Amino acid sequence: MHIAVVGTGYVGLVTGTCFAETGNDVTCVDIDARKVAQMQSGKIPIFEPGLDLLFDRNTRQNRLHFTTNLKEAVDQAEIIFLALPTPPGEDGSADLRYILGVADDLSKLITRYTVIVDKSTVPVGTSEKVHAALAKHLSEDLFDVVSNPEFLREGLAVEDFMKPDRVVIGTSSERAKKAMQHLYQPFVRQGNPIIFMDERSAEMTKYAANSYLAARITFMNEIANLCERVGANVDMVRIGMGTDTRIGKRFLFPGVGYGGSCFPKDVQALAMTADEYDYDFRILKTVMKVNDRQKSILVDKIRNYYDGQLAGKTIAVWGLAFKPNTDDIREAPALAIIDLLLADGVRIRAYDPEAMNNVRESYGDKITLTENAYDALDGADALAIITEWSAFRSPDFDQVRKRMKETVVFDGRNLFDLEEIGAEVQYYDSIGRHVMRKN
Repeated sequence: MHIAVVGTGYVGLVTGTCFAETGNDVTCVDIDARKVAQMQSGKIPIFEPGLDLLFDRNTRQNRLHFTTNLKEAVDQAEIIFLALPTPPGEDGSADLRYILGVADDLSKLITRYTVIVDKSTVPVGTSEKVHAALAKHLSEDLFDVVSNPEFLREGLAVEDFMKPDRVVIGTSSERAKKAMQHLYQPFVRQGNPIIFMDERSAEMTKYAANSYLAARITFMNEIANLCERVGANVDMVRIGMGTDTRIGKRFLFPGVGYGGSCFPKDVQALAMTADEYDYDFRILKTVMKVNDRQKSILVDKIRNYYDGQLAGKTIAVWGLAFKPNTDDIREAPALAIIDLLLADGVRIRAYDPEAMNNVRESYGDKITLTENAYDALDGADALAIITEWSAFRSPDFDQVRKRMKETVVFDGRNLFDLEEIGAEVQYYDSIGRHVMRKN
């Protein structure tokens, strides 16, 4: 099939590349000429494990193309995916200006029947707004609008796309349903379902799924905070809960709060939708408040350790991306923590395997970015671990002791076994567990 993908962010680029991998002819379009030129030259503008191999193969085999010209991208397309940003507006609701603007442009370009797919995460009712924008200049028998939310985890996006748990498609059109089923059939050969529903239910499914996962994370953070007060170990509590088949073990790891491009804005947008329909969604409002507070938990621990006297201290930070296996720093807890420490007069030495360039653009010379994890420790009074990269799980503690002034560690991701770490460093404080002090 001939596919066009409008927008080449994480979702758009993964979507276009993976569709090309199953033999489709895909053209991705973006208004950023520099980014398009970069992709045309064979370079990927984001870090996503496994994407580079598919990108290289499909560009070499001439199935994956890039352009800044919308007309060129959609000229032969049977299906057009809208993978455009929907950032939160000032009131927290999703900003649809990019999607509706492109829909208006498409209404003047489409000349034969085409399926228009909302791939972006959009509020309930967006498909109707996109339909109305297209219908301004386009006969309604020339298009259908479909909601096809993505469920991609950054760091595992290629695997999630190629082997999805399920594919959700919202459409009331049999013609569009057949086209979408044909397109997705190669991805569900092992029997995972393609679930068809109405457009509004598909839009709600995405928000409901992300908001529920955010609530699970937030609940465990609250449990962890309580564990510290009552003397329990959240690791044991998590295992005891996760083995209950009604609950399951995923998304029960406490930490310094969720971040990224999806959970924060999706929870906020669903809460705004509830407000628009005069429904007080109290759980979601509490989730947002608790998550904001959780981002300062590690800073509170550091302040308490130093009796509030942080000015002039040097803190090493391991992990800047909002999660491992990505370079994405959108809503990253690390940035909130760094901002609080900087306000307290702390000097920051930081390292992340992939997110350094993005952080450099945001902070300039306000913090020191190092070539490797151990260089960040040079002269540090303490180490704060914020992102659970695998490379941080088995450090050389001889190097740690050699480089730091004192081996004081604040672990926001509970990377280490308490007994083992207690023998390696002078002081270790994590989330929802006992503080370890070396005798």
